[in-house]
This record gives sequence, structure tokens and C-alpha cells, in this order.
Amino acid sequence: MIFKIYYQDTKIRNPKREDTHSMYLEADSEPEARIQAEGNTEFNIEYIEELSDKALEYEKQNPDFKIAKF
Repeated sequence: MIFKIYYQDTKIRNPKREDTHSMYLEADSEPEARIQAEGNTEFNIEYIEELSDKALEYEKQNPDFKIAKF
């Protein structure tokens, strides 16, 4: 499954919507995706969303689409 992870670059500042970024991870479950993201980055994880097949196809249209590997 592919998950879209919304995050802030730092845990120090309060989150601002304008500073939210996203990355994509392949994992077997949402908890596993969170463990991977939190264990391999210093990001403030805001939300994790499992992408449906249609949503994944839409996201792949973005030229910057890349699945993160840790």
C-alpha cells in the first residue's frame, strides 16, 4: 500500500498549513508507515492517508512524485 504523509519540517515551531509538505511511503499498514516516517526523519508528522488506486494515479501525474526509501 502507498501512504501519503503530511508533515512539517520541524517539531520546534507550531504547525502552519502553508508549511505543510508531503511524501509518499510504501508500507503494509498505517502504523508501519508512521514508524518508518518517525524513525527515519525529524519531521512533525501531521497526518497519514492511505491512497486508493485512483488517488495514486492522480498523485503520479505530479512530476515531483517519488516514493521515499529508507
